[in-house]
Amino acid sequence: MKWRPVATIFCTGVAMSGIAHAEAAGQCAKRADIVKALGDTFHESEAGRGLINSGVVLEVFVSEQGTWTVLASDTKGQSCILSAGEGWDGTTIKAALPGA
Repeated sequence: MKWRPVATIFCTGVAMSGIAHAEAAGQCAKRADIVKALGDTFHESEAGRGLINSGVVLEVFVSEQGTWTVLASDTKGQSCILSAGEGWDGTTIKAALPGA
């Protein structure tokens, strides 16, 4: 399993040197801080979003290198990383959508 550094993402204030993709899930912080860290560290930007319910939005961030992160963000500006990984293929997703 490859390791992905996650320094500065989490509100703990403790910089982490690295973490397995599966272990990134469940980490929470202010949405703005996570989004900035995803952009600065992994060059990820928002690729899509959808409502889970009236108070929570599911967001997917991806990079051109194929890394991806899924967040759940609430209406109070708090986000939690649900999952993260590598090998994102956006063309497969688009091809599966109706009318693509």
